[in-house]
Amino acid sequence: MTPEQYVQDKAAASGSSFYYAFLFLPAPRRAAITAFYAFCREVDDVVDEMVDAGVAATKLAWWQTEVAQSFAGNPVHPVMKALMPHTALYGIEARHLLGVIEGCQMDLEQTRYLDYPGLQRYCHLVAGVVGEVAARIFGQTDPQTTAYAHKLGQALQLTNILRDVGEDALRGRIYLPVNELQQFDVKAHEILKRTYSDRFTVLMKFQAQRAQALYDEALALLPADDRRAQKPGLMMASIYRALLREIEADNFQVLHQRVALTPLRKLWLAWKVQALGRL
Repeated sequence: MTPEQYVQDKAAASGSSFYYAFLFLPAPRRAAITAFYAFCREVDDVVDEMVDAGVAATKLAWWQTEVAQSFAGNPVHPVMKALMPHTALYGIEARHLLGVIEGCQMDLEQTRYLDYPGLQRYCHLVAGVVGEVAARIFGQTDPQTTAYAHKLGQALQLTNILRDVGEDALRGRIYLPVNELQQFDVKAHEILKRTYSDRFTVLMKFQAQRAQALYDEALALLPADDRRAQKPGLMMASIYRALLREIEADNFQVLHQRVALTPLRKLWLAWKVQALGRL
């Protein structure tokens, strides 16, 4: 199997909404974003599939070394072999990849965030940095687009967090800030036991409003000259915002199930942005 086939299979197997946005890119950019996304999946899977935290930490340390070796001209892993030919052309730097790894390391070291600024740091590493690289691959021409990409990444990650509250609870993780749990009188043990309450619903409404505001802020930051090139990111915004509305319409029933859009609906939302330029 070639490195290119490896990353293609990795991206397709994930079932992620990102895959639908990639479909409309020209082949060279599609190859670059597919390889980068496969890298993100590889390091994220280290944590998601973790049985032993020590083993996971060792694997992430290996990836840090692999990034350094790859940028020194000696990639070993098929993901890095597929990604490295694109790094110079699209301005992908070692610091970007190391930032994503650092975000995954945070998942090994903490299961709670005391406040929103602490959560923002995590979101920046696992999603904002990803958005920055993606914007470069998509064809960024204006430096201001980086601010848009960071903000959009944060909105997408908060949507993920709201969708996955129940799944994360099974792993003993609660990403919702501790001081906001206290503000709405929601106990950690209630989430860990997947217990619904009116207090939980009000807390989730508060989180959803924050995410919706972030989408608005991100779109306002996108320079008009880069709007066409950044259509894949706008597809993600459309798909994830539709998911967020679905979660809201379902009254935040996320503790016992994973709310999701059908593949056909994701494809329709992506096509609508591509063909009509509408979210």
